[in-house]
Parts: sequence; structure tokens; C-alpha cells
Amino acid sequence: MKSCRLSALFLLAAALVPKLAPAQSAGVLYLPAQGASRGSVVLVSGDEEYRSEEAMPMLAKILSRKHGFDCTVLFSMSADGKYIDPNNQSGVVGWEALDDADLMIIGTRFRTPHADDGKHVTAFLNAGKPVIGIRTATHAFNGKGSFGGDVSYPQFGREILGEQWVSHHGKHKVQGARGMIVSDAQDHPILNGVGEIFVPSDVYEVKHLTEADQILMRAAVTETLDPSSPNIEGAKNDPMQPFAWVHTYQSPSGQQGKSFCTTAGASVDLVSEDLRRMIVNAAYFLTEAPVPEKADVDYVDPYYPTFYGFVREKDYYRDLNLQPGDFGPGKTPSRDDPKGSPDWPFRDQRGSR
Repeated sequence: MKSCRLSALFLLAAALVPKLAPAQSAGVLYLPAQGASRGSVVLVSGDEEYRSEEAMPMLAKILSRKHGFDCTVLFSMSADGKYIDPNNQSGVVGWEALDDADLMIIGTRFRTPHADDGKHVTAFLNAGKPVIGIRTATHAFNGKGSFGGDVSYPQFGREILGEQWVSHHGKHKVQGARGMIVSDAQDHPILNGVGEIFVPSDVYEVKHLTEADQILMRAAVTETLDPSSPNIEGAKNDPMQPFAWVHTYQSPSGQQGKSFCTTAGASVDLVSEDLRRMIVNAAYFLTEAPVPEKADVDYVDPYYPTFYGFVREKDYYRDLNLQPGDFGPGKTPSRDDPKGSPDWPFRDQRGSR
């Protein structure tokens, strides 16, 4: 009996230890604490502005520990592979983890994978597997590469998620976004337990969706970054821009697949419990599992997101020296907001459970 208890404790402890994913040297694997896996999720970070390197590990911990998914987070590494460098647009390492994945969650911005890395994305899409895109995933890739067919790197957002980069619809770092459920989407499973969502990133313009896309939420531009801020009056919010939607894509080989996209997703946006719940719900929905009535999305570890903005200080990321393992279970890196960041009331909520 004692040996059984020791074995169980060992397995539980093993699930809590940050592990380098076996397929790559710069990804972290998060395993469910117990029970059979619900499926495999690869979460891809790598953007210069919205801190996906903070957001993706936090989401992976929730999806693995609370919802039973095996999760692998990929990071953008420096050219020499020694530290996390979101400014290295060719730096995402570990794309081969997609070979065995059931779902990809991506929050990259203008990445240019090497051709051999791009082949793993192509194979994933050609299998018709589902994709969740957050914030800059509408412009996830850039450059002259292609995933095949009509899906060039710059067209990934438009073809796979339904939208590409268009413009900021709200005033950057001044006006926030309030996501509100569309009346005819209230019963959609992705919205189970989800109410209004306020985020301190601004509203994006979205203009390429078609009647085949199902809009779940639209976003109002708010006067300030305060969650209590009213929506601005006038034409800017008439109509409100799509904020979250479901899209059916056609892969380079002609295979159909499903995606969900939201233009929210900065690391500070994910202080919103309802935004976290909507993304977790989408993971269930896209993997064809019953969506909980109100998914548990409390933080597994404290969460200290950094306000968004470009960091152009020379050697900033080298000196910061963040490692993938720094985001492992039980660990929560934190750093100061970039110089010139505005005040945002969510700051006091960081780290709450």
C-alpha cells in the first residue's frame, strides 16, 4: 500500500515539474496532474508587443491542471538560442510539436519561420486540425514563405482565421475595448459562463469576415483603459467591430478545419476571467468535447502580466535572460512595465487567484 502511495505521489510531483518538451529544446511541457489526457495543445508565443510569452504559459497551466490537456508552449528564442527574445521574428523553436497536436493556440506577430519549420504548420493545417488565434494572430506570419496553396505567410490570418491585419479602430494605449455578446450567439457553447469582457488593449478593425463566419462578440471602444469607462459615443461604435468569431478554413490541400479568433489577447487582457473562460471554452468546442457550463479558469500560479508595448532598448532581452523553464509550473516571472506605459487599473489585480 505504501509503495502505491509513493508511486502516486511521484506521478503527481512529476506533473508539477517544468519539463522541456521532448521534441524541442525551447518548449515547456505542462501535463495534467492526474487522469487521462483530454488531448494535446500547442500554444505558440512570439510577438514584440503584447507579451504572448507571458500569456501562453498561464493559459497552458489552466488548460493542463484544470482541464486535462497536455500542453506545450513554444517560445521565440534569441539567434543563439540562449534566452527568450520576442523581437527575433524567426526565433520560434519547436514547431515539430504540432505533429502530434490536436489544437494550436497562436498569438504570434509577423513571424517568419524557416521553411523546414513551416512544413509542420502545413501538415497541421492539411489535417484540418483546429486553431485558436488571439490578438496579433490575424497577422501571425510575414515574409515570402508559404504553407502551400493560397496560404502564404502573410495570408495565414485571412485564410485560416478569417481576418488579417487592418488597423487599430480604437486609440492605442488610450482607449480600451468592451466585448459584448451578439444577441443571436448567446447560446453558443464558447460563451458558456461568459459575460461582458473588458480589456485594456484597443479594438481592432475587422472587415473581411463573411456571412459564413459566426460572430460571437462585438467590441465597443471605451473612453479610457478603466473597466468602468463608458463606451464612446458616435460613429466609432456604430457598428461595433467583431471581437470574437468562429471561422471555417480551407487548408492548402483543400481540407476543411475550424478556427476561433479574438482580437483580445494581450497578456494584460487576460486578467479578465471571462476572456480566459472564452478561450478555454473554445479549446473544448474545437476539440469536439462538451463545454463546461462555467469552466474553472482561476490562475494555477500567480500571474503578473506586463503592459504591452514595443521594447527597443538594446540588449533588453539578453539582460532580462528569461528562459522557457522560468515559466514552468510553480514559477511566475515578473518585470517592470515598459517606460512610458499608461496607468491601468488592472495592475492591482495581477497575481490574484
